[in-house]
Amino acid sequence: MSKQLVEKIMRAGVVGAGGGGFPTHIKAQSQVEYVLVNGAECEPLIHKDVELMTHRAVDILDGLRLMMQATGATQGIVGIKKKNSRAVQIFKNAVEDTEYEVLELGDFYPAGDEYELVQLATGRLIPPGGIPLDVGCVVSNVETLLNVSMAARDVPVTHKFVSVAGLVREPKSFWVPIGTSYRELLTFAGGATQSDFVMLISGILMGGITTDLDDVVTKTCAGLIVLPSDHYLVSRKTRTPEQMNRIGKSACDQCTACTEICPRYLLGYDVQPHKVMRSLGFTTSGAEYWNKFATYCCSCGLCTLYACPEDLFPREACEQAKFSMRETGNSYQQEKAPKIHSMKNYRRVPTKSLLRRLRISKYEVPTPFVEGFPDPTEVRVLLQQHAGKAAIPVVSVGASVKICDLIGEPDGSSLGARIHAPISGRILEVTDSYVRITANAVVESGGESV
Repeated sequence: MSKQLVEKIMRAGVVGAGGGGFPTHIKAQSQVEYVLVNGAECEPLIHKDVELMTHRAVDILDGLRLMMQATGATQGIVGIKKKNSRAVQIFKNAVEDTEYEVLELGDFYPAGDEYELVQLATGRLIPPGGIPLDVGCVVSNVETLLNVSMAARDVPVTHKFVSVAGLVREPKSFWVPIGTSYRELLTFAGGATQSDFVMLISGILMGGITTDLDDVVTKTCAGLIVLPSDHYLVSRKTRTPEQMNRIGKSACDQCTACTEICPRYLLGYDVQPHKVMRSLGFTTSGAEYWNKFATYCCSCGLCTLYACPEDLFPREACEQAKFSMRETGNSYQQEKAPKIHSMKNYRRVPTKSLLRRLRISKYEVPTPFVEGFPDPTEVRVLLQQHAGKAAIPVVSVGASVKICDLIGEPDGSSLGARIHAPISGRILEVTDSYVRITANAVVESGGESV
């Protein structure tokens, strides 16, 4: 049954829906002791996972059961923030008299980091540079497990659950076909409340930023956060690397605040952003030496957007450092086993403090689940929306497809995931990067939406 389940997950194109996009059938092939359900959802303003946990607990727990069955795990732990009391109670009731348990998490960022969740749930510390599998764990997002449950019923991933929040008239969470444009998401949320805005994709701290309403939803998209174009965060996130480096080189006074608040540093990993900042030119000892202190950075963004008193960019410096090390073939391995910092629990960043620091407290409102998203007349389905290589299109222009039909396939020799049609219709365009489909209603009307 385990091999059959792994095959079903692979055929359904299930990947990590929480943002990583790692193909789930690879995780399902491992043998572990724990399966941990990541329902922490610690990015500010995004509330899609708590809505899923409130409305689809049965499916999520079914996915947990299936992943435990596939991996041979004996313990299943569901991590939910204690503040989400309704979801906590729903799951506590659902796991009563079962082998599963609920872990109530504090309201801090980043509670959903894999290293953090594994330590909180099991007391184990992942080896430096390692993965949860190294300590007998598989970690899966709640939506990923819902998709595993659907895959067991031979239903592939064709839709994504998203939240739209911020500067919109009707903040809400809902299902949309993959490949739907951001424009249609905004329309369903009542539109932006002012004309001059930008969109943060999937999160304030770790998400991207765009003004392109024709960008589309992928399997890893958590939703949109709409902010005024003159917001503090927008100015921070739109600086060029050259500007960030110049400011850092001239203003960093090596106060170490970025390091002292770093979640990975506090867990005992040798992440020291203040030393990485030296690679911008403060010393003559060479970037090759200072860059190594970025090796285990998880890019959570706290150092840049919360800790630094000078509003500098240590996270971005760490990302540059990691890229430079890859390009030059340099590597670093922490020799000492990680040891939790004695001040760790006292340096956690409460979500409310983060909201105030980022000047977004007024946008922190519920995004309730609603149904009724209108069928799009056209979708543009990206072939690269997962870890690994892009899928290869298996359809041609003019062909008819039905929802759930396969339209993209991994090449078989590398990491990848299948892609399926999210709507029924006709193939309008096929490229190396996407497949564009027009809906049947448009085809039947001769090109006009009906």
